[in-house]
Amino acid sequence: SVPDVEGLRPTPDRVRETLFNWLAPHLAGRRVLDLFAGSGALGFEALSRGAASATLVEQDRRALAVLRETAQRFGLDNVRIEPAEALAFLGGQPAGAYDLIFLDPPFSTGLLEPALRQIGRRGLLAPGGFCYVEQPAEAALPPLPGGWGVHRTGKAGEVGYHLLHAATSDLPGDV
Repeated sequence: SVPDVEGLRPTPDRVRETLFNWLAPHLAGRRVLDLFAGSGALGFEALSRGAASATLVEQDRRALAVLRETAQRFGLDNVRIEPAEALAFLGGQPAGAYDLIFLDPPFSTGLLEPALRQIGRRGLLAPGGFCYVEQPAEAALPPLPGGWGVHRTGKAGEVGYHLLHAATSDLPGDV
């Protein structure tokens, strides 16, 4: 169930289906961050499709209660629910901590660009990892961190969505 929280806009079902079709070959064993978790639908679905772990970050207490209830109902011990403001949470994370990041802030907050910037500056997405971004369909994609590119993109109604990819490391010895 999705909590009735002002500003909460769950990812539309058909967008979620497209996203997980794109991600299907890349989910097994991934460490997932669902940064503006809301209902947790993206993080929980990633776990159900083989991700190793998920960290769900949310600051709304009603949404947090639903996240905890969902994790308990399904007996998930590989999910961490963090009651935190998203940008503050990012400040305490180590480089390369995540293989897949869901970045879907409420459209009206203006948090997409600062979150992308901080993720890139701190190197939180592991080389070869993916970052899923949602924004208003008419909005231009903010500047991407260095070494990132657009893997896939789409639109559904008012929602524009993009699967971004971090370049693999080109250090000697890497395959």
